[in-house]
Amino acid sequence: MTVIPEEKGVEAIVAQESVAATAKRGLSSPWASLAAVVIAVLWTIPTFGLLVTSFRPQGDITRSGWWTFFTDPGFTLDNYDEVLNGSSTNLATYFINSIVITVPSVLIPISIATMAAYAFAWMKFPGRDFLFVAIFALQIVPIQVTMIPLLKLYVQPPFDLMPLAGSDAPGGGFYTIWLSHAIFALPLAIYLLHNFMSQIPGELIESARVDGAGHVQIFTRVMLPLMAPAIAAFGIFQFLWVWNDLLVALVFGSSENAPLTARLAELSGTRGQDWYLLSAGAFVSLVVPLVVFLALQRYFVRGLLAGSVKG
Repeated sequence: MTVIPEEKGVEAIVAQESVAATAKRGLSSPWASLAAVVIAVLWTIPTFGLLVTSFRPQGDITRSGWWTFFTDPGFTLDNYDEVLNGSSTNLATYFINSIVITVPSVLIPISIATMAAYAFAWMKFPGRDFLFVAIFALQIVPIQVTMIPLLKLYVQPPFDLMPLAGSDAPGGGFYTIWLSHAIFALPLAIYLLHNFMSQIPGELIESARVDGAGHVQIFTRVMLPLMAPAIAAFGIFQFLWVWNDLLVALVFGSSENAPLTARLAELSGTRGQDWYLLSAGAFVSLVVPLVVFLALQRYFVRGLLAGSVKG
């Protein structure tokens, strides 16, 4: 019996729905839920142990593991007091430096990447595909390889431009850190936002053009509201990356604009004798990223799932 094209289309839709239903049943089965719970518990245990260790006295930390806290409990706030007040430089200075470094380092690549993603997705110009592939390929370039050339460019820029690094660096030396983080983040940001933006139905763009909207109006009034989940998802990734970064800050920064991670690296002492303070310092630095993640969690989940299902 010959199957007509309409019946083939129906069979394809039924097959697609059956695959989706099978995947949904597999992910929502009791065994899948049990596996998710086990993974969550295994992932949380080290963090819980770090939290318990941060409140234990120095002698207990060096003598036994954190799990002995339940049989031989010992509680102290001396570790946090040493982390917050045990340095000649106030820890608030490092906090402010981290915030000053992180916020522009997140906003700059997002601002540039959204416009570049729109151009690659909905504007036609010569060499568009080649340029997009070249930007995508930049993701495989190791950051460590680019640091020395970038530092030389900051110290001795061409065309007699003002140096951005050195003893007389403008802006307290933050410009080099902002630009470096933005440069390192742009390839991934453009790629992710382009993939999300290309999934937006073209009918929205066409209807806006029929109403007389140009590229600027389409980008600001149509695209940006729809891209909020994807922008928030990348913003969280970039915020966590910059907040926890130490290498870029050490290479392009100075002691005056050192972030919180630089203080954490100094907590253990010159000979590692104060390593017991690292657990308390880790939780001090964890406060801001945790607040940011919890505040943007719903956008983060929507951004990860955006574009994964059509229709």
